[in-house]
Amino acid sequence: MIRFIFLIMISTGLTMGTAKSAEFMSIGTGGPTGVYFQVGNAVCQMVHREAAEGRSSGRQHGYRCSAPSTAGSNYNIGNVTSGELQFGVSQSDWQFHATNGSNRYEGDQKANLRSVFSVHPEPFQILVAKNSGIETWDDLEGKAVNVGNPGSGQRGTFEVLLDANNVGADYFGSATELTSSEQSSALCNGDIDAYGYTVGVPNAGVAQAADGCGAEIINLNNDAVQGLVNDNPFYAFATIPTGTYSTITEDVTTFGVKATFVTSSDVDDEMVYEVVRAVFENFDAFKSLHPAFRNLSPLQMVYEGNSAPMHDGAIRYYKERGWM
Repeated sequence: MIRFIFLIMISTGLTMGTAKSAEFMSIGTGGPTGVYFQVGNAVCQMVHREAAEGRSSGRQHGYRCSAPSTAGSNYNIGNVTSGELQFGVSQSDWQFHATNGSNRYEGDQKANLRSVFSVHPEPFQILVAKNSGIETWDDLEGKAVNVGNPGSGQRGTFEVLLDANNVGADYFGSATELTSSEQSSALCNGDIDAYGYTVGVPNAGVAQAADGCGAEIINLNNDAVQGLVNDNPFYAFATIPTGTYSTITEDVTTFGVKATFVTSSDVDDEMVYEVVRAVFENFDAFKSLHPAFRNLSPLQMVYEGNSAPMHDGAIRYYKERGWM
């Protein structure tokens, strides 16, 4: 009987001293229709692609990965720095504020937040219902507007915009707190007049509203936005090109941030190294997983949008490649 069990252990690779138990990591993302969800799952695909356990060649790093839908940027930062998540996706502005203890993080600086790399640009887009008559920020006064769920980057950006325009939440007739996966249906059903969304282009949720029920994206370049771009290094003007969606008949000007991939100083260097290596050693495969990744370049991902100190595990790989 003992010999029989031993033979089974050999055939399944479970011999004592050679078995390597899997170590799991979780990546906080965003709504299931958003690009953050795609980022997290794309990273997981690359980690699993590199895993070689059970194969004759490759890296036997032993890591396994999941990327569940979460409430977004600030939720991810909070849970990464508290140790509930190993990685998370966040807007570059909230990475900056968490690192510097500013804005909503005043008195709650996240000293252990670490950057890994940035990803795609994210324009802040205000979608308005067909025939709503909304053409500018000023036209949103008194309207039913979805400002996003608490903890999301879009909610935080709306709060910044309200402050920059010297108005409060009562500027809108009503302010709903729908998630990114709920807001397009609400707009098309007439439950809201507009919503704001910080997301990479193109996006399936935005397409649902623009191509599905004729929603339009308005220009967002008034004096308040000009001031935000001039005064904050993490903001930049962005263009949503003609034809991105069926209702975009001319370029739309707005402002935006970058999506960033973050972790904590408490996460093991080896885990971070293997995640970074998996992405950049399979870079063409990674870029093919979503249109928003199409124009990514390694050096931009290393040097743009990352205000938190770089994690040592990431630095190790970047130095190996001569990028740092």
